[in-house]
Amino acid sequence: MGTFYGIGVGPGDSELITVKAVNIIKKLTILYAPQARKNGLSFAEKIATPYFTDSLTIKRRHFPMTHDLAEKQQSWNEIAAEIIKDVKAGNEVGFITLGDPSVYSTYSYLADIVRDDVPIKTIAGISSYSQIAAEVSIPLTIDNESLEVIPATASIDQISQALDVNDNVILMKVSAKFEAIYQLLSDRELLGNALLVSDASLESESARKLSEMAISEKVPYFSTVLIKKQLRF
Repeated sequence: MGTFYGIGVGPGDSELITVKAVNIIKKLTILYAPQARKNGLSFAEKIATPYFTDSLTIKRRHFPMTHDLAEKQQSWNEIAAEIIKDVKAGNEVGFITLGDPSVYSTYSYLADIVRDDVPIKTIAGISSYSQIAAEVSIPLTIDNESLEVIPATASIDQISQALDVNDNVILMKVSAKFEAIYQLLSDRELLGNALLVSDASLESESARKLSEMAISEKVPYFSTVLIKKQLRF
């Protein structure tokens, strides 16, 4: 029997994959690559491509982007069953994911389904918010400061509560709710404490102070807001 690996490929730059992740990718027999849309290459696959071997079999599988839990669960179950079959056949099988596989990753659902049937190993990756902090050379948190990472898909009440109790807040993928988040931070007089970083580690990367942006602006899909209540940007 082989092993199932969940592999974090980092935030975008292929040079930000760990040495361990590269070594695991090179020994894989089969690699599962997620697809948000059918018939397309995922961002994660594009990042990892420089490290693929000629003998690697790539299985691109579509994961529906939907709020319908039953539909998502069916997809996870079907792909997990295929993974179990591949691993039990003696293959070294991997699943690649953006950033770190333990942070808001589809891999977590697959691992939960297959863990009783096959061996699993999780290979950590650099998260987008860690890379953002590195790019701007500002610590995410120091001393006794608190930090919360929360998706922008959370309710505004949840985001507001996170701001109440933490010194530092990371809001991930804010593009879909940018106007509401901007308004919340404006109402809380925190625009000057917020930095929006888009496309971390890519050539298109940009970092902008929210205080210098307009509420009506469109922001890229891979956009994260870093809020530091003890720091004015």
